[in-house]
Amino acid sequence: MREDTVAYRPKAGEIPTSPGVYRFRDEHRRVLYVGKAKNLRARLSNYFAPLRNLHERTRRMVTTAASVEWTVVGSEVEALQLEYTWIKEFDPPFNVQFKDDKSYPYLAVTLADEAPRAIVTRKRGIPGARYFGPYPKVWAVNDTLEILLKLFPIRTCKDSDYKRAMASGKPCFAGQIGRCFGPCSGRVTIEEHRANVDRFVQFMQNQDRRIIGELERQMKTAAAVQDYETAARRRDQLQAARSFFEKSAVVLSDSVDADVFGIEHDELAAAVQQFVVRGGRIRGVRSWTVDKELDVSFGELVESVVQNVYGEDVHPPHEIIVPELPDDVETLQDWLGGYSRRKVRLRQAKRGEKAALLETATQNAKHSLMLYKTRRSADFTARSKALEDIQEALGMADAPLRIECYDVSHLSGTNIVASMVVFEDGLPRKDEYRRFTIPQSTDDTESIRQVLTRRLAYLAPGTDAQAADRDVPSEAVAEAVADGNPVAVTADEPVVPASRKKFAYRPNLLIVDGGQPQVAAAKRALEASGVEGIYLCGIAKRLEEIWTPDADFPVILPRNSEALFLFQRVRDEAHRFAITHQRQRRKRDITSVLSEIPGLGPARVKQLLRHFGSVARLKLATPEEIQEVKGIGPSLAKVIHARLHADSAPVPG
Repeated sequence: MREDTVAYRPKAGEIPTSPGVYRFRDEHRRVLYVGKAKNLRARLSNYFAPLRNLHERTRRMVTTAASVEWTVVGSEVEALQLEYTWIKEFDPPFNVQFKDDKSYPYLAVTLADEAPRAIVTRKRGIPGARYFGPYPKVWAVNDTLEILLKLFPIRTCKDSDYKRAMASGKPCFAGQIGRCFGPCSGRVTIEEHRANVDRFVQFMQNQDRRIIGELERQMKTAAAVQDYETAARRRDQLQAARSFFEKSAVVLSDSVDADVFGIEHDELAAAVQQFVVRGGRIRGVRSWTVDKELDVSFGELVESVVQNVYGEDVHPPHEIIVPELPDDVETLQDWLGGYSRRKVRLRQAKRGEKAALLETATQNAKHSLMLYKTRRSADFTARSKALEDIQEALGMADAPLRIECYDVSHLSGTNIVASMVVFEDGLPRKDEYRRFTIPQSTDDTESIRQVLTRRLAYLAPGTDAQAADRDVPSEAVAEAVADGNPVAVTADEPVVPASRKKFAYRPNLLIVDGGQPQVAAAKRALEASGVEGIYLCGIAKRLEEIWTPDADFPVILPRNSEALFLFQRVRDEAHRFAITHQRQRRKRDITSVLSEIPGLGPARVKQLLRHFGSVARLKLATPEEIQEVKGIGPSLAKVIHARLHADSAPVPG
């Protein structure tokens, strides 16, 4: 047994090469992770590679586990089915964790009952029930049921009322007031009622608009033979049918039954938005969040989402539209087809109406993820927990009540800028944000060292803020927004001058965007400054690892922890702020270049940028396209084109 892997690693010959499902367990026999494989030996060998080569989160799962076991099955479809069953049964902590943002109402038909009834319920798993939905609101499903009962009168009363009515021969109260149409009402037999239920379920499945034409013909036929009572009933049913189809917006053709999944995700979480489309109309909307414990690919995330939505109670439609197809899409389609008893197709819509609907669902998912993060960061208890966990993870003497994070941004080594964002008590202090311009640097590590050297000069022993400011190169403060002035986060907000001394407060924790090299550069700046008592770390974006100075291994925080969430938010804010500053500088640079052209004043420069929408598009334009701008003639257009392409300034995206 090699020493650089776990002790419980099975021998290679012990693991079969067949399809199957495997489970990692801890020392208490709790299931930590469930996975499936086409070839168990090939898949499990990935987990037992040298620990230093494993993804950090996979390494944490493997080292937390104490054993692994597997079950061989006959096919990939059976493996998918067993994996689904075990994930539902054991709820393993290292599998994708699904969190509904609410419990959604469904319309259910209790087909296992002697006289099935239609109910509105949030409860899943009623034996033999057929579910329709989910619906966004309770009133939406109640309105739908009210309309459908006029079309297909079936039972709605409670089981106890039904049994009492059948035993006494007297209709239940709902039947007496015309709200229940079960056998206890005396209007239909149990067999006739079952036929009505079957028609109800079939209509909910297909939602065929031809029922409108059929009811219209029946109404006219009854009126022609002077059967006005029947004609009146058909008229009321016709109005109900039209009202039902008008309740939902038409988004696709009438024949389309599909579920559309929009997904937005980052390293820690994902938001899912599901549109339930039946008969070309959106019948239900559902949204939920997903905590990503392991670093799964987007295709694997899509597979997990689909796998957790459907099952015995919720049957998939003929078509499922997703943003990316999983690798084993055919196996997943076969597994879904076993529930729907018909072929199910997963599609990645790229154009047309379905792609537009997928984009709408994705936009909703983006909003949900943003809202989820906003609410999480606004939670005082969560912020306090995050600060305590960071203190413990980094071995700090006190909680990091003031955090400063630094990020460097450049374009192919030019226009190098840096940002400093400040979080106090876990919340951003936007009036404390700072921008830096770096005249010259060899790489990101040197840029980090320069920025922190300038910032820490304000805290150096025996140095006051005014003296440190004189040490800052004039090029760095030549623009309107200088290093020491607080600035707004968005470009459309005004710059607010500061009366407070620059860098007035001392941070508890400095964070740099990057791994070991960036942290080492920051450490050199910290040591050279002579400042003590400030902790330092870096966060590497790809794996979300926390690096500390001189550490051989990173600090690994739980994937769904409040501490890692705060680290990620601080880092992302510093990155966004640096990018915004860089884009503003690039735009200013190109505006300066255009202004130097004779005959091209500020008004025409503004007109050019407005016409093309971006500097990148202006640079790609031909002289003929440039002269289409009002006030730009052929000669001036050629001069502009030549000047832009002669200039070596970078092109903003």
